[in-house]
Amino acid sequence: MQRNIKEIISKMTLEEKAGLCSGRDFWHTKGIERLGIPAVMMTDGPHGLRKLATNDLDLETSIPATCFPAGAALACSWDRSLLNSVGTALGKECLKERVSILLGPAANIKRSPLCGRNFEYLSEDPYLSSEMAAAHIEGVQSQGVGTSLKHYAANNQETRRLLTDAVIDERTLREIYLASFEGAVKKSQPWTVMCSYNKINGTYGSENKYTLTDILKEEWGHEGIVVSDWGAVNERADGLRAGLELEMPGSGGEGDKKIIKAVQSGELPESVLDKAVERLLKIIFKAADNLKTDFQCDMNEHHRLARKAAGECAVLLKNEENILPLSKTGRIAVIGAFAKTPRYQGGGSSHVNPVMLDNAYDEIVRTAGTDTEISYAAGYKTDIDKSVFGNKPFVSLSDEPDDALIQEAAEAAAKADTAVIFAGLPDSYESEFFDRKHMRMPEGHNKLIEAVARVQKNVVVVLSNGSPVEMPWIGQVKAVLEMYLGGQASGGAAADILFGDVNPSGKLAETFPKKLKDNPSYLNFPGDKSKVEYREGIFVGYRYYDAAEVEPLFPFGHGLSYTDFEYKGITLDKKVINEDDELQVSVMVKNTGSTAGREVVQLYVSDTKSDVLRPRKELKGFEKVELMPGEEKTVEFRLGKRAFAYYSPDKGDWVTEDGEFRILVGSSSRDIRLEAAVQMRSAVPERKVFTRNSAVSDIMAIPEGREYFMPILKKAFGDSVSEEANKESGSAGELMLAETPVRQFLMYAAGGFTEDMLEELLAILNKA
Repeated sequence: MQRNIKEIISKMTLEEKAGLCSGRDFWHTKGIERLGIPAVMMTDGPHGLRKLATNDLDLETSIPATCFPAGAALACSWDRSLLNSVGTALGKECLKERVSILLGPAANIKRSPLCGRNFEYLSEDPYLSSEMAAAHIEGVQSQGVGTSLKHYAANNQETRRLLTDAVIDERTLREIYLASFEGAVKKSQPWTVMCSYNKINGTYGSENKYTLTDILKEEWGHEGIVVSDWGAVNERADGLRAGLELEMPGSGGEGDKKIIKAVQSGELPESVLDKAVERLLKIIFKAADNLKTDFQCDMNEHHRLARKAAGECAVLLKNEENILPLSKTGRIAVIGAFAKTPRYQGGGSSHVNPVMLDNAYDEIVRTAGTDTEISYAAGYKTDIDKSVFGNKPFVSLSDEPDDALIQEAAEAAAKADTAVIFAGLPDSYESEFFDRKHMRMPEGHNKLIEAVARVQKNVVVVLSNGSPVEMPWIGQVKAVLEMYLGGQASGGAAADILFGDVNPSGKLAETFPKKLKDNPSYLNFPGDKSKVEYREGIFVGYRYYDAAEVEPLFPFGHGLSYTDFEYKGITLDKKVINEDDELQVSVMVKNTGSTAGREVVQLYVSDTKSDVLRPRKELKGFEKVELMPGEEKTVEFRLGKRAFAYYSPDKGDWVTEDGEFRILVGSSSRDIRLEAAVQMRSAVPERKVFTRNSAVSDIMAIPEGREYFMPILKKAFGDSVSEEANKESGSAGELMLAETPVRQFLMYAAGGFTEDMLEELLAILNKA
């Protein structure tokens, strides 16, 4: 329906305009009946619809909906089409419940494995995160339902999240934390972007003009609205001025009063309020026009999609002696309470009431068939579903080892051919509202695995957790299957993979360190009181492990298959490119095994020599390809300027450097199979400015500088001085000279080098 929004705004009172900028209640915008402005509803749900029957946060009233895998799992699929399909299903369920905006996906970077909300977040890598988020958004919005990309930005911990000031240098902010949102905004235009609770370099995310307006709206071209995280508003008029259109939930009119007062006093131009109202009305009318009456969707079909998704997201971390897939004969001991009482989602605002729920034990029995003898032992107690949004206390029944249950499990394992242990993190270990204190699983889970491994050589561990865990028993088991928090059908998906009905194809979207102190944020997480400094800079995740040469437990991008893939024949369509060119990269991938499978082909870019500190390699492309046994396909990538650029705070822009870049293609960040080189010609090469404090090595690197300065060097230090002063080799004395500022030679040359000569030299160098 066509409407003249500017005309509608002209008919609104100041009070009505201000009122539109905050919610009616927890989940609805305000309507203005006399002007035909409807109220629209939004709900939580990055991985499932959490529509509440009441207008508060009582999770007990959440309507049943499909619980898909959490974000941490979905990203491990590395499959844009899958994220799109899940998003489409979520959009349909929103239409069924007359919900106009779904609050998600969550694209915050996984800075530390301890963040309690990591199960919602997609990746430690901004490119993978933004690509997955964009696909999710496109799926939801294809149904005429809006999304809310969150939590913008730098919300990387739960500790003091409403108070913490995230102190981040400009380059790191741009290359890592904002880049995780940037691609999703530009590619998919989410209807809304949700600002974060925390401060960003001293200013709250809800009133940060630099992030909300300068970058999000003006630079990235976001056309929708910014909505606050629930309760994130500090000063309402300041937020509106900075670019925050909608305060959620409603504040009982207090925020409205502040806006009205600011406009009446002249502190806030009414034109700023009008612009916010115009953006709001465009979204409200779009939402209202797309609502459908009596819309229905097939929840059984969505459950099947949830099972398919969980299977694609699962990551086979280890498979010694090809113990998996299991044979559908013999005796299998299924061990661990998670097998019957699954841990399938995280706690907090994304907690979904599943329309149905698989458990792994039943699905294993069903999948294995009548020729397999299945036994079961709990092994530990569990606290599943005892810790949700705040209306129930956290309890920790599964922390301590239960010797009797462990003994019972060991006896069952000893009588079997194979033991499959379900373990991981209980609800009380990770949730919104608090961060983990360590990376350990409950001691009862670890002791159970170790006890079973002592009596059974064939042990498979299936993990349910939202973020990395330490694995002190990794050398004692033959296989580890990481299911993450796989949603309501994760039990069935686990059975599918264990018996080979599904070939695992997930790859880690984050690094699993061997121990917590290996993580780059270890000394600076969660910060000091209400301030956290991101001192690791751009070296987040695999960028750090590569640079520091720290061996992870499992690297970023790692994931095994039941088949093998051969990489060959990398080709570049150009050997030399300008920064505005597009480079096409092609590789051949072949399934050399006997089973159909899917491989995630990963492309990384490495700047071989840079004048600024850069990671050894960065993910810049990926494709998931399906291959039958013996089949081979060509996989193509197209790389633009951003694949080669870094952010220069001095220039306020993305910059490329002249020189060689290596194109690396492989199966993980630590399993590079092919590489090729391309020469970059920057449109505006970085110009070095020479000053009196320039190092001798920099001067000697320029022919004109070497010609002018060598006689001065020889006069000061004798004929033994060589041109090694500008190289990394040479004598200790020559290396010292290489790092000496040129002004020092006013003293060293004893009159043979004067201020006038120095000025002349600098003029020659800067002209050159």
